[in-house]
Amino acid sequence: MVKHSRRYQALLEKFDPEKAYLTEEAVGVLKDVTTAKFDETVELHLRTGADPRHADQQVRGVTVLPHGLGKTTRILVFANGEAADLARQAGADYVGEDDLIQRIEGGWTEFDVGLAVPDVMSKIGKLGRVLGRKGLMPNPRTGTMVQARDLPRIIDEAKKGRVEFRTDRTAIIHCPVGKISFSSEQIFGNIASLIDSVVRGKPAAIKGAFIRSAYLTSSMGPSIKLDIGDLTALQPEP
Repeated sequence: MVKHSRRYQALLEKFDPEKAYLTEEAVGVLKDVTTAKFDETVELHLRTGADPRHADQQVRGVTVLPHGLGKTTRILVFANGEAADLARQAGADYVGEDDLIQRIEGGWTEFDVGLAVPDVMSKIGKLGRVLGRKGLMPNPRTGTMVQARDLPRIIDEAKKGRVEFRTDRTAIIHCPVGKISFSSEQIFGNIASLIDSVVRGKPAAIKGAFIRSAYLTSSMGPSIKLDIGDLTALQPEP
């Protein structure tokens, strides 16, 4: 049995861990029980009804959080020629081709979002074993394989709070939705945008309940159970 610290036990006395809270109420509870001395990341964890063994039940997509993630996003773009120039002008942090491939093969992965234009995808395929497990490999299914003309828009979205979500091998989606220093309204707005994208991205092959359970938590805080009906009915900000 896991033993928790006195601090953690004290936090558990401030809410009912068995209760399924409405999302707006849960955000308020989370801010009340988050006491670490640094700006903790707020995370949403969703257990889905997907069977990860089947390719047609993989849940994967992207969304742009309206209030961002509260951190600087480092963007890498695999591109050459005019596309590389567009990426640099749009504010990408790392732009290149063979030079970046060589660095990554050496173990370097100090970036948060990886993008690529179609004509270099064949060259970076060998990086999948390094970048795939970190969720950094450009992929057409997640909109990270980008036509050159779209690079400025995608880079801008990534800087503002574009996040990728996908089920892991246990059918759970783990995704950040901001910082505890955000206002309750900002956290709530980010959650609404994320859950809307997840629900709309449900594969047809998944039968029965899609979202089985959901929890809101912070980096060092306890998990707060969410009411599934309330959560999945949320609509993103206009």
